[in-house]
Amino acid sequence: MARLRLSLRGSIVARLAVGYGLLVALSVAVLSTVFYAGTVGVFERSMDNKIQAIALRLVSAWNAGSDAELIRQIDLQLHDRIDSDTELVGLLDGSGHLLAGNLPPWQGKAPQGQLVFDTMKRRKGVVSVRLLAMPLGGGRQLVVGRDLSELDAIREVVERALLISASISLLLAFAGALLFRRQIDARIGHIRRTAARIAAGELSSRIAVQGNDEFARLGTDINQMLDRIESLMEGVRHVSNSIAHDLRTPLGRVRSRLERALAATADPQALVGDARLAIEEIDNVIGLFDKLLQIAAAESGVRTRSFGQVDIAAIARDMAELYEASAEERGMVLRYVGTGTPSVRGDRDLLATALASLIDNAIKYAPAGTWVDVGVYASQEETVVSVRDYGPGVPEADIGKLCERFYRVDQSRHLPGNGLGLSIVTAIAQLHGAGLRLRNAGPGLEASLVFRD
Repeated sequence: MARLRLSLRGSIVARLAVGYGLLVALSVAVLSTVFYAGTVGVFERSMDNKIQAIALRLVSAWNAGSDAELIRQIDLQLHDRIDSDTELVGLLDGSGHLLAGNLPPWQGKAPQGQLVFDTMKRRKGVVSVRLLAMPLGGGRQLVVGRDLSELDAIREVVERALLISASISLLLAFAGALLFRRQIDARIGHIRRTAARIAAGELSSRIAVQGNDEFARLGTDINQMLDRIESLMEGVRHVSNSIAHDLRTPLGRVRSRLERALAATADPQALVGDARLAIEEIDNVIGLFDKLLQIAAAESGVRTRSFGQVDIAAIARDMAELYEASAEERGMVLRYVGTGTPSVRGDRDLLATALASLIDNAIKYAPAGTWVDVGVYASQEETVVSVRDYGPGVPEADIGKLCERFYRVDQSRHLPGNGLGLSIVTAIAQLHGAGLRLRNAGPGLEASLVFRD
């Protein structure tokens, strides 16, 4: 019993199984009661109605005639071949002697005008009876009743059937509760074992999904969460490797410069040059961490409190003018080709940072002699801010990876940068409820910030 109480306290499955069993037991009890009332109860009510109807008819006959008429009606009642084996009718004098009818010797007393249960001795033995005594004049009384032998037999059959069916139902309910518990335990146990393997380091483990029930949907949701966690863990490993790679080179250069500066033969001019180069390398490292902090700040959502309606077209024009000189230095043309003056809800500085990153990437990777287009377009469904270059584009296999941190199409890292630009843009876009869409425009690559209205 103590173990059962502990099981019920610690297992919701056990509580559900017990609750299921109790519910079935209660349902069986209610249905048995209804069935009993609908069978035996109907017979009892029908019998009582007949007894009362016969008694009222015989009393009316006595009131309308004489003793002889009442005796004649009693004789007719007993010989009408209807319920003749179970009918009991008797006219008793003041001393309780039977004057007419088939009522066995009866010394009992019943409240006048009320149906009562009693027992009588008949040919087949002592039987239970249902009686109604009606007072007549001169101390006489009329007793009308029924032998309950047949009703008792029916009651016994019904009770036995209900007992057997209730026992079978409870056994089936108990078996069903155990089966229900085992099935739930098995499904939950599979999830727990999978979780234990994942906790032990097997991040590739997944829950087997079968069917379309609640557990299947839960398993699907958990698997999607695990996919996301595995992707994030892989991203963390990739970020760690990339940071180590991007920091190793500049730190190695700084160390080399400092070692050379410490050399006894170093001249002052070389010392100044080495110091400047070391400062540049340290600035690059600081810039790397600044970009990581920008991504973290955008993903945290702390800047959403400063959101308001901003003219995105004006921001795009300002960024185009700001980078126009930089584009000219690389021998290309930067032009604004937007239409209209749509506005979006957001932070002006963050949106300007995202556009600056897109324009900087376009200028960096587009060849000289081409141009870069900056445009803003609005429709009833969305507002799009696009930056398109007319360079070689990006291999289709790499487009889905461009927004990963530290990912660079130029794996040799000959071009300046650290692969965080589009990661910053993605974080800013998500903060604004927008999306970053990349596609090969043939020629060139088009990067678009899409704001849904």
